[in-house]
Amino acid sequence: MASTNGHKVHSTPSVPPNGRGIPPTHDRARANGRAPTYDRTGQRPNGGRPAGAERGPMVSPHLMRPMPGRPLRIAMVMPPWLEVPPAGYGGMERVCASLIDGLIDLGHEVTLFGAGTRTGTKARFVSTDPNLQYPRLLEAVPELVHIAHVNRLLEQEEFDIIHDHSTVGPITAPMRRVPTVVTVHDSPVGKVGEYLSQIDGKVSLIAISHAQRRVAPHLAWYSTIHHGIEVPGPVKPEPSTGPVLWLGRFVADKGPDIAIEACRKANLPLVLAGKANQKDEWKYLDEVIRPMLGPDVELVLNGERERTETLLYEARALLLPIRWDEPFGMVFIEAMSKGTPVVALRRGAVQEIVLHGRTGLICDDESELPDALHDVVAMDPQECADHVRTMFSVELMARRYERVYRQIIGEQVEGLGALASDPFTRDPVVASARPTRP
Repeated sequence: MASTNGHKVHSTPSVPPNGRGIPPTHDRARANGRAPTYDRTGQRPNGGRPAGAERGPMVSPHLMRPMPGRPLRIAMVMPPWLEVPPAGYGGMERVCASLIDGLIDLGHEVTLFGAGTRTGTKARFVSTDPNLQYPRLLEAVPELVHIAHVNRLLEQEEFDIIHDHSTVGPITAPMRRVPTVVTVHDSPVGKVGEYLSQIDGKVSLIAISHAQRRVAPHLAWYSTIHHGIEVPGPVKPEPSTGPVLWLGRFVADKGPDIAIEACRKANLPLVLAGKANQKDEWKYLDEVIRPMLGPDVELVLNGERERTETLLYEARALLLPIRWDEPFGMVFIEAMSKGTPVVALRRGAVQEIVLHGRTGLICDDESELPDALHDVVAMDPQECADHVRTMFSVELMARRYERVYRQIIGEQVEGLGALASDPFTRDPVVASARPTRP
């Protein structure tokens, strides 16, 4: 522990970052070559792809066996940067670890392709390099080499589907024997959106929120599946009187400066628990945040996972006044799973995750945040945790991906629309973009 200008600073060795589910919409239902149906949002779920458009390369013979009920052989492709799950920060890797184990618990066979020497998942692990490539995170060559190795290894085995979480991998999908599914973990705008729009139509894009789809409706979205997490115990028995918690990367988009100002106006202590490893993060922390610190703000830098879990449990509320349309935000469901309510601005997928007035408070303007931080203690911790169990469980996420996998495989084998009436594979129509408790 160190002290700077009267405020406490806790720092642990830096942990590399990376990367950064509402029930799926009616996802590309086609019938006998007819034009795709529309979901209840009025959007074409397939992103405008013609009903007769070809999907996938030549069918591998093993796919011709009946699909319903048979365990699937799934190749899960990760980029070569971090272990799965990560030791510290790494939202995508943590989600994928949960998905892998959830699919295995459903009886499927999952092979994880990545880098390093180990995985903390239940999957069979195949490494392309014993060394994690995080020091070269912003370079293209390490991932290109990694994907080249992965594609060669994929040819040596029989899989039913490939779920690719890398950046480079999807562009190589046309040369793969089986369909490729891609979960879009980032905001699909700018250069990312341009890249995704150029990916071959044989790739099926999975959104992690409806908000993510709305900012790029032209992309060939196949389904929307929210992230899921396990709800570990214990859940706090009653609202906490501890400090407000801000948790995220030290960048302007995450609004740590807004959090400081809101807590000062509310006369409440704040813990800023964040990651600062990259140059832009350190620059923002040093130039913007440190001058704002005082005895009412505790700074926790690059905290270990165990420390983060404790902070989430003890917090009065999670305050995350994001300035951008974040596609999901794992920290929201992590907080609620502990019984900690959320205070946030109405941006991105916040409305899909937080039940306003029940598991947190959603504000339209920064000026509303101080009052919300006082009012949020009325939220029931158990209802917060139950909401996560109901809407964002690992099992629910895994079953939705299983359904999508089978639907895509069926389209590949039997032609578009062949499974339009099959209740085993077809996603349900969801009336609302906001989850409601049963």
